[in-house]
Amino acid sequence: MINNINIWLTPIWILSLGVTAGALVLLVLYGILWLVARPAAEATARLVKESILQWITYIVAVFVIFAVLATSFMPWRQVTHSLARLPHVGAQEITVDVPARTDDLEVPVNFEADELQRYTFTSEQDLVVGVEPNLAYSKPLILVEGGEAYVWSPSSKRERHFDGLVTKLFVTNQGDAPAELTIQIATDVPHPQVRQIPITAAAVVGVYLVYLLQHLLFPHISTIALATSKEAVAQPLYLLVLLIGAFLLMLYVIIPYNTFGEDVKMFKDSGMMTIKVLAIIVALWTASVSVADEIEGRTALTLLSKPISRRQFVIGKFLGIVWPIFLMFVILGLWMLIWVSCKVVYDARETSNPDPSWQLCSSEMIGTVSGLVLAFMEAVVLAAISVAISTRLPMLPNLVICGSIYVLGNLGPLIVQSSVGRNEFVAFFGQLVALVLPMLDVFNVQAAVAGGKYVPIDYLAWALLYCALYSTVAMLFALILFEDRDLA
Repeated sequence: MINNINIWLTPIWILSLGVTAGALVLLVLYGILWLVARPAAEATARLVKESILQWITYIVAVFVIFAVLATSFMPWRQVTHSLARLPHVGAQEITVDVPARTDDLEVPVNFEADELQRYTFTSEQDLVVGVEPNLAYSKPLILVEGGEAYVWSPSSKRERHFDGLVTKLFVTNQGDAPAELTIQIATDVPHPQVRQIPITAAAVVGVYLVYLLQHLLFPHISTIALATSKEAVAQPLYLLVLLIGAFLLMLYVIIPYNTFGEDVKMFKDSGMMTIKVLAIIVALWTASVSVADEIEGRTALTLLSKPISRRQFVIGKFLGIVWPIFLMFVILGLWMLIWVSCKVVYDARETSNPDPSWQLCSSEMIGTVSGLVLAFMEAVVLAAISVAISTRLPMLPNLVICGSIYVLGNLGPLIVQSSVGRNEFVAFFGQLVALVLPMLDVFNVQAAVAGGKYVPIDYLAWALLYCALYSTVAMLFALILFEDRDLA
């Protein structure tokens, strides 16, 4: 692992480039704000310094420093070339009419032969396709048979035929009938891993903008959320959980799973489950301390005597719990991604792969992000439920109820779909659980993520919608329970 340190650090360096790009965008935006409205810029700086954005800024700074120091040891030329080629690759489809008895009809295209992933030529007539004129009768490149698609891919046994930059194709139709030629070309950069650079930059910028927008649109709610989040992060339990999570993630790297080459999958599954469980524990604890204890200790009465409504109090408490959970996922999630990349190299001998590539490390690392995102959504749903329960019950009943909801929320769909569900009572109970309690099984895709399966974007979008809807319902339930609660 020490000898191959450059291999497993390369994906982390690429991730750092994305963080650095996001930091540069934020600095430019802050500079514009400073020039246009200096008081607003100073207020923004104070907010960042007082909120969890300060911790995120420290993390961003670490990645920026690493990106700068490690560049000279990394394949920066390859990454720069692929990044510059990103706007020029993708899927393109061209349809052209080729008249009968036509030689060398010029068709404009634009692709690099080395970036080809697949191309298809389809026509109802026999055609000849070449990259130079006057070769149809002597040295044809591609013979397209009518009614049969000519398909090339890297896994096919056919010759690629193209080299270098291709800007023109010459089509010859020797038949007596016109033909319609459809050309489908799919290209990609030599190192597709560079796509994470703009995505990471957008994520970094998005986190800051969402937090600042929340403070701008909902100042009273944000004030309560800020105080709650600072209190949560200052709790000894929060630091203890972070240290436990970081230690366990390192420990999982050296644990021999004895899975005959599947240790990386086991590591990812164990790591995601550990982070999720620790985040849920912090969410339940914080909700009990921040909501239930303040109500019992009459602190909430003092707070509500100010121009703050009960609705703002509950929603502010919820957001003040969500942001520390998010910070925990950022810290432990990034820590886990580093060790995922390392684990690929660490287990190279067990998988009979003495020369693991940084591309493989990057693929395993980035494939874990979707699982972490879904785990965060699950923690948010349970945090919303915990806030609602905390408006009426103290810590211990809250932990018991939320723990039961966590178990039933994951088992409910299985009860309905299992053969045991044929029993009417069991089926009714399973359907009742699935209807009333959150379907946490929606967020449980650790097995797929650990197995290297990428979660589709539309699935993440639907999961986010479900998380938002159920959290909203839980907040409405919390408002109903808290509306007539006697605080005196």
